[in-house]
Parts: sequence; structure tokens; C-alpha cells
Amino acid sequence: MGLEEKWDPANECGVWNVPDAVHNQGEVMRIEVILAVGFALSLTAGGPAVADGGGGGSDRSNTTTCDKGQVWDSRSQKCVKADNGVLPDKSLTDYAFVLVKAGRYGEALAVLDLLKNPNTPVALNYRGYATRKLGRIDEGISYYLKSVALDPHYAQVREYLGEAYLLKGDMALAKAQLQAIKQICGTVCEEYEHLAVAIADPADL
Repeated sequence: MGLEEKWDPANECGVWNVPDAVHNQGEVMRIEVILAVGFALSLTAGGPAVADGGGGGSDRSNTTTCDKGQVWDSRSQKCVKADNGVLPDKSLTDYAFVLVKAGRYGEALAVLDLLKNPNTPVALNYRGYATRKLGRIDEGISYYLKSVALDPHYAQVREYLGEAYLLKGDMALAKAQLQAIKQICGTVCEEYEHLAVAIADPADL
């Protein structure tokens, strides 16, 4: 049902009055435009860079990256000097993954070196990924296997291990990891889907 203009007999100038709904609708649209512009400006404002979070076995909600030699402190919401004990192991591990997905593999390994306990499934997985991306595939696989030994049900490390086997041309071992992922989370989890795509077209790795 459309909006109708109304004649106001008391209006001596003979102006058609537009219903309040039209004015309200215009005001809402104006506010939405202002909010959209404000949001766009906030994205372009200066500050730490933002990287693609990608997949991972830990908290991936934050993707802020800092300059080399610094790490992101989510508690103070700022970059701090990378040093032993500067952040809890989990925070350092999460940040290492952010660096990995940003392609900063050497820096990710340096952050993992700060961990009090570097031998967790997640930390070993990320170390394996960064090492593999630096071209040291066999070394990367060794870290993946240590991660699997600690947590056989960790789907993401099996995805990455399968990719590493593909890089070495071992399709059988890659498919074995795909089947292991299927047992862990089925065929609809992202780890299964990613490795299945890689197996179908290893050239994309």
C-alpha cells in the first residue's frame, strides 16, 4: 500500500503535506549513510595492520599484526616488544598463527621460540606450517607428526600434513590424512574441504 499525500485545508499556501512516515524514512536513510561512511573511515584510519585470520586450532577472532620484533597484546590493545614472558603462551601462539596467515613465516617462528612450552599440538602445528612455507618440507612434516602424536584428533594439523605430503608427491599419504579428518569431523568441516580441494588440484598449494 503506497503512501498518500494529504491536503491540509489550514495550509494557506496550498502545499501538499507529506506523511510523517516519508520524513521518518528519509531520516533513517540519512542516518544509515552517515554510519556507513563512518565505518568506512574507521577501516582506513591509521593503526596496526590487519591480516587474514584463516583457519586454526585456536582463537582466530583477532587478526591484528604489529611491526617486526613486536607482538599484539589483546589485553592492552597495543603492540608490545616481543620478549620471553611478555604474553601467555596461548596469546603468543595465536599471534604466531596471525603472522603465518600474513605470510610472515620467519617472524612466526621467532614468536613460537618465545613459548615457555613449545611442544603443544597447536604450537607444533604452526611451527610445521611456517617451516613448510619456508621450503623446509621434511622438517615441517616432522613437527606435524609430533603434533599428531600429541593430539590425533586435531583436524587442522592433519589438513596441513596432508598438504605437505602432496608437495612431496605422496598422494596415498595425503588421502590417508583426508580419511583421518573424515573420522574426526566428517566431510563438511573446513579442514576436510580444504584438503579435498588440494588433493583434487595440488597445483594450487
